[in-house]
Amino acid sequence: MHVLLVDPGAFTPPYDHELAAALARRGADVELVTSPFRFGDAPTPDGYRRRELFYPLSSRLFRRSPLRLPLKGAEHALGLLRLRGVSADVVHVQWAPLPQLDIRLLPLRGPSVITAHDILPRRSAARRDLWRRLYARFDLVVAHSERGRERLVGEVGVDPAAVRIIPHPVFPGTPRYEDDGRTLLFLGVIRPYKQLEHALAVARELDARLLVVGDPAMDVSRWRAEAGVEWRLGYVPEAEIDRALAEATVALFPYREELDASGALMRCLGAGVPAVAYDVGGIAEPVRRFGAGAAVPPDDRAALAEAARRLLSDPAALEDARTGARRAAAELTWNAAAAEHLALYESIGR
Repeated sequence: MHVLLVDPGAFTPPYDHELAAALARRGADVELVTSPFRFGDAPTPDGYRRRELFYPLSSRLFRRSPLRLPLKGAEHALGLLRLRGVSADVVHVQWAPLPQLDIRLLPLRGPSVITAHDILPRRSAARRDLWRRLYARFDLVVAHSERGRERLVGEVGVDPAAVRIIPHPVFPGTPRYEDDGRTLLFLGVIRPYKQLEHALAVARELDARLLVVGDPAMDVSRWRAEAGVEWRLGYVPEAEIDRALAEATVALFPYREELDASGALMRCLGAGVPAVAYDVGGIAEPVRRFGAGAAVPPDDRAALAEAARRLLSDPAALEDARTGARRAAAELTWNAAAAEHLALYESIGR
């Protein structure tokens, strides 16, 4: 089976890489169509092919500057035209970054799937009818959680029969536990909806060390003088992420509703690091399911702090949560996800 994975903006290279490699290990002929990654080196293909058909100029001339957006729009249309020349048994779109163009120009001549990593992406969240019509172009829509499925059906109006749940796999890692017992971690690209200020407030209240590790997509200068905070900013290499995870006792995810799942969370669980998260989107589902930390009500800073305090102060509770994280890593594997994806592809084969 020839599977075409499409991530035009290279939004999630680690996810694309792990899924493509796992599909290839199970015998699929996999091709990833994407664009040059703007923030570092993309993962080296492992058993699959990678083609960069999108954004040849804007991805190299700009990082996060809004100046790239007009050029990106023109290049997106050109990339969709190039995509018409690529044939496959099934097309699996990971991201539709410009839905107003994708709904008209995305070539879907055969079986097709889209993964709703964002149920309603923030830049076009108000245009629910647009997303309903875009999702309707695909045979199946994959959500990562039960909450995601509920939103697709209830908020967007996707046909329930077209929605399938495949949990976001855990990124593989090696638990090292070289922490000091009082280090909180805030990991990933820093965006407003992730509410870094809540993590800072929890660290202050608990008098804990806070590691902030990731590339800022917003101004964080007003917080740089905070005591007890170590900033490791920018696109962080894999080895540095591993080092931060080894130093972390508990990871914080004080997010507002946005993503259906968090790659940063799954990276933490892969390293055996427990998480305390607001119960938004599908982020809390693996934490709750495997007992890998705690899920608390959205925007409840007091509950967030109390849950983190318990893990930092109770060795038995911390060890139970670490065991839960390792259990999640053992069950939510990329090989298992690849098998589920291949079953989906075969169910819509024509």
